[in-house]
Amino acid sequence: MKVLVVDDEPQIRRALRTSLEAHDYEVVTVGTGEEGVVGVADLAPDLLLLDLGLPDVDGTEVIRRVRAFSEVPIIVLSVREAQTDKVAALDAGADDYVTKPFAMEELLARARAALRRAQPDEPTQPILRFGSLEIDLARRLVTREGEAVHLTPTEYALLEALVTNPGKLLTHQWLLRRVWGQGYGTETTYLRTYVRMLRKKLGDDASSPALIITEPGVGYRWVAEPAG
Repeated sequence: MKVLVVDDEPQIRRALRTSLEAHDYEVVTVGTGEEGVVGVADLAPDLLLLDLGLPDVDGTEVIRRVRAFSEVPIIVLSVREAQTDKVAALDAGADDYVTKPFAMEELLARARAALRRAQPDEPTQPILRFGSLEIDLARRLVTREGEAVHLTPTEYALLEALVTNPGKLLTHQWLLRRVWGQGYGTETTYLRTYVRMLRKKLGDDASSPALIITEPGVGYRWVAEPAG
């Protein structure tokens, strides 16, 4: 797997190269946004690790340019902790957001998850199983411990959006537009209400969730690993 690292700090580039190469990744590093866009076009990497605070082009703009021609998984690595920065990067097309400083093991796990999602030879299974929870995507049928779970069309659409993007941080705006339509984007009260109802029906304890994780102020993430 080839990873392109775009970061203006030489020490970060060196550290990432050392760690990633130790885990058998091929690594190319550059220090500017323009080099990053060109690198994606020329090298066709399997994964892009991108800083936002670049000397020439803001990382969010790099994401937009890359998304114009590539679906490469993008993980943002940034010191910016503001929710507005996270939401802007994710809505521009980033797949995940990791705040500096970060643990390398966490980054490697996020990288593996992003690469798994991008594999073209692994189509979505018609039936997904998460412990006692079973989701039949073809029949739009959900069962828990063998009993049917009665979901409204909106609840099912929300569940489908989450389980078909496993591990990915989905912003409030993305979910609202995906489930409710393009005219929505700021009605986060709707989303919180439906997530709460969905968790209750799926038996997911909000105080210690095993299925749907809340990323405060940003969105939600489906974290359950499929059985088998």
